[in-house]
Amino acid sequence: MINFENSFHELNNEFYANVLPSIPPKPELLACNKNLAHKLGINLSWLESEEALECFSGSKIIKNSNPLAMVYAGHQFGNWVPRLGDGRAVLLGELIDKDNQRWDIQLKGSGKTPFSRSGDGKAVLGPVLREYLISEAMSALRIPTTLALTVVKTGERIQREALLPGAILTRVAKSHIRVGTFQYFASRGEYDILKTLSDYVINRHFPEIKNKKNKYLEFLKIAIRAQAKLISQWMSVSFIHGVMNTDNCSIIGDTIDYGPCAFMDIFKPETVFSSIDTYGRYSYKNQPIICQWNLIQLANCLLPLLSNNKEKSIKIAQNEIDRFPKLFESFWLQEMRKKLALKSGTLKDTKLITELHDIMEHDKLDFTLTFSSLYYVFINKNNVVFDYINKSNKFKKWTLKWKNRLESEKNSKANIVKLLCNSNPSIIPRNHLVEEAIKLAVYDNNYSKFFKLMELVSKPFCLKEKNRYYLFPPKDSDKNFQTFCGT
Repeated sequence: MINFENSFHELNNEFYANVLPSIPPKPELLACNKNLAHKLGINLSWLESEEALECFSGSKIIKNSNPLAMVYAGHQFGNWVPRLGDGRAVLLGELIDKDNQRWDIQLKGSGKTPFSRSGDGKAVLGPVLREYLISEAMSALRIPTTLALTVVKTGERIQREALLPGAILTRVAKSHIRVGTFQYFASRGEYDILKTLSDYVINRHFPEIKNKKNKYLEFLKIAIRAQAKLISQWMSVSFIHGVMNTDNCSIIGDTIDYGPCAFMDIFKPETVFSSIDTYGRYSYKNQPIICQWNLIQLANCLLPLLSNNKEKSIKIAQNEIDRFPKLFESFWLQEMRKKLALKSGTLKDTKLITELHDIMEHDKLDFTLTFSSLYYVFINKNNVVFDYINKSNKFKKWTLKWKNRLESEKNSKANIVKLLCNSNPSIIPRNHLVEEAIKLAVYDNNYSKFFKLMELVSKPFCLKEKNRYYLFPPKDSDKNFQTFCGT
C-alpha cells in the first residue's frame, strides 16, 4: 500500500482541477521498476498485486489519494499558449521515501482532463515504452530525470495513425512544476497566487533559502544554475530533448517529458529529430540558447517578487540571466574534462575539446564511440570500438595531443582509466535499437528486445564485446530518422 500525501492538492484549487482517471477495460501489468520501488519504500510484493494494478491503471483510487490535473501555460516552439495543463496525466499524490524526499506519483495516459482540449487523454504503448526506457537510461547516465515505476497495458485499442494498444505510465518525479506553471499565473496578473506557488516550491525543494533576505532571487539563481548544469549533461551524452517548450522545463532542473527525444549518433551540431521542429529550434547545438530563453521567461514571472520597484527587479533579473552563458560553459567544461579524464583545467582545454568536435563532425564520427574509445586508445588495446574509431587519421593525431595533456597533469594511470570508464558510456538507447524494440513489442507482442535493451542501458558504462550489436550506429546513421510527440 502507498501512503499518499497531498501537499499540492492542499494549495488553492486555482493550481489544478480535481479529476478521476478513466477506468481501463482490461488492465495488465507489463513492466515495473523494482529498483525504483525499493528506493521509494514500496513493497515489491504489493507492487505486483491486484491492488497495485488497480492503483496504477486508474481503476481504483486508493485511500488518501486526491487525483488532480495541474494547470500551466507555456511557449510552444516560441508561440505563447495561455492555458495548457495536464491533458493526459493525473497526479495521484505524493510519497515520502526513507531519505525524506517527496516524490510525485502521476499516471500518464489515464484519460481526459479539463485540459485535454480536443485530445482523448490516452497514451499508446509505443511512446509509453519509450519514456520508460529513456528515463531509465538517463538515470543510469546520472542525469537528473523523472522516472518510471510501471507500465500498464489498458486492454483497449486507441486510434492514432492506426489502431494501437493503449497503455499508462506511472511517472515518478521530485516535482511536476514547470516554468509554464509560473507563466500561467504571471500572465493573468495573479501575483498573490504566484507568490504562493513560489513559496511552495521554495519550502518543498529549497528550504535552505526560505529565510534568506530575498528568497525569490535565491530561487531564481538556483533555477538558472540547475538548468545550466542539466543542459551541459545532455550535451555530454549527445541527448536531444526535442521539445524544450517552457511547459516542458522543470523548475528544479530535472529532465521531463520524453516526447520526441533521441540520442545523436554521428556528431552533427545541427541535428534535430522531432517531426514538428521544422526550423531546428530545438536542435542539439541550440539547447543552451533555448534553455536561457526559457529562464528569461521564468525571470519575467518573478519580477514582482524580486523587489517593489519594477526597474530594479528587471536589473536584478537581467544580472542573473546574463550569467547563464558562462555558467553553462563552466558546467560543460567540467563534463568534457571528465570525459577526457582531465582532473584540472587549463585555458587550452576549450581549444582541445573544440578541435575534437571539429574532427568528429568532419569525419562523421559517432559521438558515443569516439569518447568510449579513449579508454582503449589510452591503454593501447585493440577492440571493436578502437578499430571503428581509429580509421580517422585526424582523430589519431588529436589523441597524441590529448595524451600530452594527460601527461602534464601527472595523474596516475589507474585514476585516468577510472575516469575514462566512469564518464563515457558505451551503451546508449540508439534510435534504431529503440525503434526496433518498440515495434516488436507493439506489433508482434514480443518484448524480448525491449527488456534486453532496458537491461543494457541500465548499465551504460559496462562494455562487453558480446553486446557489440548494441554498440554501433546503423550504416545510414540518423538518416531521415524522426521522432514524434506521444506521451
